[in-house]
Amino acid sequence: MQSHILSIILFTPLLGAIVLLFVPKENKDAIRWIANIFGLAGLLVSIPLVPMFWAQRFEPGFKFMEGTPNNWIPSIGAGYNLGIDGISFLLIMLTTLLGWISILSSWVAIETRVKEYYIWFLVLQTGMLGVFMSLDFFLFFVFWEAMLVPMYLLIGIWGGPRKLYAAIKFFLYTLFGSVLMLLGILFLYFHHHAATGTYTFSIPELYKTAPQIPFHYAIWLFLAFFLGFAIKVPMFPFHTWLPDAHVEAPTAGSVILAGVLLKMGTYGFVRFSLPFFPQVITNSATFLNVTVRGWMIGLSIVGIIYGALVSLMQKDMKKLVAYSSVSHLGFCTLGIFALTPLGLSGSVLQQINHGISTGALFLIVGILYERRHTREISEYGGISNVMPVYATITMIMFLSSMGLPLLNGFVGEFTILQGTFMENWRWGAWAVPGVVLAAAYLLWLYQRVFFGTVTNPKNEKLHDLTPREVLTFVPLLIMAFWIGLYPKPFFQILQQPVNELVLTVRPDYPGITAPVNASVTATPAQAAALPPITEVAKRAKP
Repeated sequence: MQSHILSIILFTPLLGAIVLLFVPKENKDAIRWIANIFGLAGLLVSIPLVPMFWAQRFEPGFKFMEGTPNNWIPSIGAGYNLGIDGISFLLIMLTTLLGWISILSSWVAIETRVKEYYIWFLVLQTGMLGVFMSLDFFLFFVFWEAMLVPMYLLIGIWGGPRKLYAAIKFFLYTLFGSVLMLLGILFLYFHHHAATGTYTFSIPELYKTAPQIPFHYAIWLFLAFFLGFAIKVPMFPFHTWLPDAHVEAPTAGSVILAGVLLKMGTYGFVRFSLPFFPQVITNSATFLNVTVRGWMIGLSIVGIIYGALVSLMQKDMKKLVAYSSVSHLGFCTLGIFALTPLGLSGSVLQQINHGISTGALFLIVGILYERRHTREISEYGGISNVMPVYATITMIMFLSSMGLPLLNGFVGEFTILQGTFMENWRWGAWAVPGVVLAAAYLLWLYQRVFFGTVTNPKNEKLHDLTPREVLTFVPLLIMAFWIGLYPKPFFQILQQPVNELVLTVRPDYPGITAPVNASVTATPAQAAALPPITEVAKRAKP
């Protein structure tokens, strides 16, 4: 099983979609049960990966590799080639967890075209998993584009009043970035052939030749990949599709969009932009007197502050949570381009935290919307009097999202800010107000919706959470407290890939001396020479 564990995880949701094709569309209960069984199965088959990966967490390079380069379409050098490291492992586990929770949360929310809804959702799950597992650029791009259609349909068919506008906007933005990324992939493909005489889309092989591209070409390639990933994150100013998509999407669509799809942009930066173009990231050349890295940091900080300020102004709960994602993901990109072990590990952990916390926030808004069919903050007040369990869970997840100590958000944000301050205290100082503003807009929202007396008669008869609804929150609450109280295992999982990545981009980084490259060229002895992230932080210059 271990040799094919990734394929089993990858295709379990797709198998569920195929089974649903043979179920009559009139039998809605059977469709829901089958979809939920395969959603849960997708999570259960991924759980054995946890002890398997834990045993190999300090080994260099990619693990559980399947297939070989060029074995799928040999004529063009494309292969079915899978493999993961600590970064993709955590994102895969997040995807299987949120996929099951999203499907479970849709039980009563979706009443029309139920069969098509669950089929597309399971197909979307397969596409997301494929992105995190692919070690072949052709395969990666197939999965990257395959996600567009299911998400477009989930918004366009089962969305809100402006669903078609939001769906088309989402599709066009993402497609634009994907086309530019495809051009970049093809350049890398032909450059590798020119350097080695071999046509291949193998990502580990491209790792070896991409850093050799002359700077005047590499800067344009970096820009092509940057636009593809920045739109997906989305970074400021490419974020305008996100609030519309979130507001119009069904609740489960918003959960999976915020929890997983946005992470593909940050994953792209970590997996491709940094190791492919280290000469661009570290080059002293400037545009408008700012280096490339300076632009990345600047856009991240603007996104943090801008997203938080706009959240303060929202009257719609779902739009408030959507803009909060712009702010929180600004911290993730800040940690990536700080280019320190703490910044990068904090960024990946914060991506997981954002999926947990913001996924829960969209579930929270969706539950209230299912009961009242409005998301206007002014329509509520005193909800804690009639829905105490719901109010308690909401408070915990709000505190998690704003970064309260002992909950998951604090660990990620603190680690990012620590790594950023070590690199440049001004960057960290500009980002800190985002933490304060997050507390402001979330606590103010909680005060208006939950505190006081019930002033609207329509809210007096609201019923509290059902057992099914409570079940959707239980795993998220467990993860929030686990990461907040004991994050050590997560940092151990990230230690190897993060240290390798920092060495690739900054070989002279203080505290890391082993000549290791992220192109899986490390030997076990070199891997053992890599110090823990915390030790690197102690040695690095402030």
